Amino acid sequence: MRHRRRGRKLGRNPKHQRALLRNLASALILTERDAELDNNAPEVKGRIVTTLQKAKEVRPLVERCITIARRALPHQQAADKLEPNVERGTEKWRSWRNSEQWHEWNQTIAPVVAARRRAIKLLGDKKAVQILFDELAERFEDRPGGYTRILRLATTRLGDAGTRAILEFVGVNDRVRKAAVKPSFEEETEDADAAESDAERQTRDSADNTEEE
Repeated sequence: MRHRRRGRKLGRNPKHQRALLRNLASALILTERDAELDNNAPEVKGRIVTTLQKAKEVRPLVERCITIARRALPHQQAADKLEPNVERGTEKWRSWRNSEQWHEWNQTIAPVVAARRRAIKLLGDKKAVQILFDELAERFEDRPGGYTRILRLATTRLGDAGTRAILEFVGVNDRVRKAAVKPSFEEETEDADAAESDAERQTRDSADNTEEE
């Protein structure tokens, strides 16, 4: 029995399940990369198409990684203020490296380093982690959760008729709802009244002609 055992097996053993979720999460994040000269560029940025069950399983992992990057963002901003704008290896950089300000910067940047290491452990892709901390963390800085959405597709997968779904980041491909225009019947009423008056006039004229005859 599987009482109190969460999650889906997805027809795989535990190691294969973790590898599958890591690859799906990394694939979603890597769609945000700059792929102008890439032979395998994504069709739509911030979106992947998979089965509905896989999308529901990988969504918590993606949300957790973005939350880790969001919480490290204030520490990164504070560390950037302490870091001098000089080239690495120069005399000014070496003097800053041996100063007390470097120790303060080191203590400030430590939570960011720990967060990046944790994200690498969850995703297993350094490029995806770089995009996560450099782009997605700033994009969702003011959003407390709910970074992705799942949209079920009408067409099933060829071969096994599996239910397909879109997993994408919110805020990029949002659907804008437009209020329906309220129909106006004034012009139609005026046209109907004019048609009725013309019909009555023609009927009256035809009746007068009949009486004269």
